[in-house]
Amino acid sequence: MKIEGWIFGLGAIFYLAVAGIYWYLSHDQIGTTALIMTGALAFLVAFYMLYTAKRVFPRPEDRLDAEVDEADPEYGFFSPHSWWPLLVGISAAIIGVGLIFALWAVVLGFFFLLIALVGWLFEYYRGEFAQ
Repeated sequence: MKIEGWIFGLGAIFYLAVAGIYWYLSHDQIGTTALIMTGALAFLVAFYMLYTAKRVFPRPEDRLDAEVDEADPEYGFFSPHSWWPLLVGISAAIIGVGLIFALWAVVLGFFFLLIALVGWLFEYYRGEFAQ
């Protein structure tokens, strides 16, 4: 976790330096604030990861003498056949377009989003892939 922490730490330094340069060249308060907040969030993640790296046993990815078979073989469950994430994305896009153009599209998008989320949640309780 040390490498990830140092990467986020370098990101925090970069964003704060860019915030200073951006403010000096543009005197824009909103963009400068956004860059400062981005640097602060990167610093927060870096601090957490470096602090946690001192307290936990090093992962195989962090050790130079680690073997390939020491890594965790289980990365979680992923559904390769599911179409529900696509429908959730389309519903979110409809909501986004509705926020720009028409309120009725937002309502329609939320309706489709509700159906897509319920379908995604219960896809393994019914049909061909029921468990």
